[in-house]
Amino acid sequence: MLSILFVEDDDTIAMGVEYSLKQDGFQVSLAHRLDEARDLLKRQPFDLVLLDLGLPDGSGYALCKEIRAAGDTPIIILSARDEEASIVLGLDLGADEYITKPFRLRELISRMKAVLRRGATGAIEASDRTLTCGDVTVVAQQAKVYKNGREVPLTALEYRLLLTLFANQGRVLSRGQILAQIWEVDGDFVNDNTITVYIKRLREKLEDDPQNPALIKTVRGLGYQAGD
Repeated sequence: MLSILFVEDDDTIAMGVEYSLKQDGFQVSLAHRLDEARDLLKRQPFDLVLLDLGLPDGSGYALCKEIRAAGDTPIIILSARDEEASIVLGLDLGADEYITKPFRLRELISRMKAVLRRGATGAIEASDRTLTCGDVTVVAQQAKVYKNGREVPLTALEYRLLLTLFANQGRVLSRGQILAQIWEVDGDFVNDNTITVYIKRLREKLEDDPQNPALIKTVRGLGYQAGD
């Protein structure tokens, strides 16, 4: 049974999410404050941390940084802050995912499972395919990405996004199609900034000129396209 540390000071949200996760087979430890969360982290390892940002005794950003410095435990931030700067900061501090409130429980659980699959592979990833676009190559069997022969480290979700785009090279993918591939949810309750931030981060890591992308293009009003 996978163990989850859930750090949330809102009792209503905490009880609802805790109940649903337990019904889905997760073991849940609940903390309402940063000091409680730190104490629990000292006592036992967790498979994943769900982390609210606005806590009574400080910011969840600080705990996110501490957890990432200590190891590679997956972290999902849950926050009402939906501006791009907040999402970027959370990801830069080591979060694997950033989910804005309000969210649907089905969406949360799907995105938790996607993050937990970081070492697992889907149908495309399990194959021995090598996907190339421009000077970037994805070796699916190894789940590794190379630019001009040099490996580029990506987070689990960045990798899944790139793989989805490369596997559909030349085809325009809508926001909904991308979400369905990566998180197995529709896009009704996923903040627009989430996809925007992940695309931006991929461009910063892989494009020669991120401001004028040649690898991952925006097709205005339709979605995103890898290659021509």
